[in-house]
Amino acid sequence: MKVGIPKEILCNETRVAATPDTVSRMVKGGMEVLIEKGAGVASFIRDEDYATVGGIIVENTEELFAQSDVILKVQRPVLNDKTKKHEVDMMKEGAVLITFLFAMTNLETVLVLAKRKVTAFSMDAVPRISRAQMMDALSSMSTIAGYKAVLMAANAMKKFIPMLSTAAGTVHPAKAVIIGAGVAGLQAIATAKRLGGVVVAFDTRPAAGEQIRSLGAEFAPLNVAHDQAEDAGGYAKEMSADFYKQEQDLIRKHSKDADIIIATALVPGKPAPTLLTEEMVKEMKAGSVIVDLVVEQGGNCAISEAGKEVVKHDVTIIGTVNLPALLPVHASQLYSRNIFNFLQLLAPDKKDLKIDFNDEIVKGSMITHNGEVTHKGVKEAIEKASISFPGGSDSRSHW
Repeated sequence: MKVGIPKEILCNETRVAATPDTVSRMVKGGMEVLIEKGAGVASFIRDEDYATVGGIIVENTEELFAQSDVILKVQRPVLNDKTKKHEVDMMKEGAVLITFLFAMTNLETVLVLAKRKVTAFSMDAVPRISRAQMMDALSSMSTIAGYKAVLMAANAMKKFIPMLSTAAGTVHPAKAVIIGAGVAGLQAIATAKRLGGVVVAFDTRPAAGEQIRSLGAEFAPLNVAHDQAEDAGGYAKEMSADFYKQEQDLIRKHSKDADIIIATALVPGKPAPTLLTEEMVKEMKAGSVIVDLVVEQGGNCAISEAGKEVVKHDVTIIGTVNLPALLPVHASQLYSRNIFNFLQLLAPDKKDLKIDFNDEIVKGSMITHNGEVTHKGVKEAIEKASISFPGGSDSRSHW
C-alpha cells in the first residue's frame, strides 16, 4: 500500500500530516510512504529526515497523488496553483483520503470527492468515544489553540498578568474570562492560571464546573439541566435565543472588568453563538483584549473579524484563524500521531486496507465512499442547500 503525504498548499498552513516518527512506523509496518519534496519544511522537518527513516521523496506533485492509495493531509483538498489542477482531480479514482474536511462548511468539496469515488474520512468527525481518543485530532489542535490564545492576549495586553509585589507598590493580577470549557477553553484556563491571572470560566454544561474548578478557576454556572446542555457525545447543544440572552447577561457581569476574554463556545455543525455583543465590548475596560477562537464559525464576539486583529472601542479583538499552525512543530507531532492511529484502524495489518464499514469510528468519520455521500448530516446539509452534483449529467436528485 502506498501512502502519500503532499505539501499543504492552503494559505498560512504550516503543519504536515506525517513526521519522521510516524513515517518510520508506517515503513516498518510494510507501507511505502511517498512524501512531496518540502512537505515538512514549514514544520522544520527536512526532506533528509524523512529519507533517513525510509520515506521516498517525490518532486512531482501529480506523480505523488496519482501513485498513492491513501492520501494523508491536514487541510481539505483545494486547487493547486502550481499544477493548475484540483487536488481531488490528481487523486486516483477510488483512493482513500484522511484529513480535516469540516464537511458541513465545505459541501462542494464533498461532492467533488464523491464524484471522484474517493473514500474520504474527516478527522473532525471522529466520534467522541473512549476507543477513539488516540485519533481525536480536534482535541489535540484545540489544546494548542487554547494555549496560544492566552499568549496572544498577553502579548497584546499592555500590562502584567500576575500579581507583583514591588518596592513601588503592588500590581494586581489580570482578570481572564474564558467562555466555553471544552478542550480549548480548559487549556486557556490552565495557561492563564500558570501566568498568574485570576480566571472566571463559563459553560452551559453543568459537568464542566468540576473541570473548571480543578484548574483553580471560578465557575459561573447557568441554571440549565445536564440533558438540555449536553449531547450524547459530550458536546454543547444549540440553545434558544432567550437562553443565549441569559448567558450574555451573566457574562456581562464579568466582562466589564475583564482584562482578557478568550471565547471558545461552539456547537458542532452550527454557527457559533453570539455571546459578546458590541454593547458589551463598549463597556469593557480600555486596553483589554478579546481572542475569538471560533471566528471562522461566525465568532462569539459580534464584531470580531476573521483573519484580523482590530481595535474597536479601545479593545483589541484578535480574530486570527488556524492558531495551531502558529506552533507547527508540536501541532504536526500531535496531528501526525492522531492520523497514524486512524490509519491503523483502516489497515490493521499495516500493509493493506481492510476497512470495517460497521465500525463505529469508521461510520462516524466517513463522508464519502464509492461515489456516494455517506454521512447522514452532510447529506442532509447538501439537500437543504440544494447543491447539485458536479457535472450536469451526473447530478443526482437525492443530493
